[in-house]
Amino acid sequence: MKIEEIIVVEGKDDTNRIKQAVEADTIETNGSAINEETLQLIAHAQATRGVIIFTDPDYPGGKIRETIVQRIPGVKQAFLRKADAQSPKGGSLGIEHASPEIIREALRNVYTQRQTETSDIDRKFLDEWHLVGHADSARYRELLGDALGIGHTNGKQLLKRLRMFQLGKEDVNAAMMAILQELEEKDSLTALRQEEENR
Repeated sequence: MKIEEIIVVEGKDDTNRIKQAVEADTIETNGSAINEETLQLIAHAQATRGVIIFTDPDYPGGKIRETIVQRIPGVKQAFLRKADAQSPKGGSLGIEHASPEIIREALRNVYTQRQTETSDIDRKFLDEWHLVGHADSARYRELLGDALGIGHTNGKQLLKRLRMFQLGKEDVNAAMMAILQELEEKDSLTALRQEEENR
């Protein structure tokens, strides 16, 4: 699989892992304190070949994304689920820990930032699905981010990201219905197992 765009990653280990999965060129930010020279390089890459931001699913990775998105319009973004980027020994998260298959899947499902952020979603709608303002909101946002392939966010970021990628109520409704059904099935299975153990 060949990627035409230049992929922006955090470091050499990420580049090595991506090159095991696909044929691609990368730009490394070398940490979350992304400098002006690197931003100019990314802007040039976007103007000539296009860019895919593919950073780790953690706070520093999110910070890099935000910095690039604010400066360079129209970039594409690929996301990994935390579970797919976990070190085998635990502790660290990163693209370098993801399997080549997972990386290819993420790069097949990129999102493009739109110039105009339009969506029919508002905070009230997110509140109705318990995605903001509830004790279980962080968990639901994580599950929704995984289901839609848009990464993990806080409440404010979720609204912004849904609008940026022009995802609407239908998209969220379908994903949340599937999530709730899966959670219900897991709860039923857990209850059955407990019943069997108590016999």
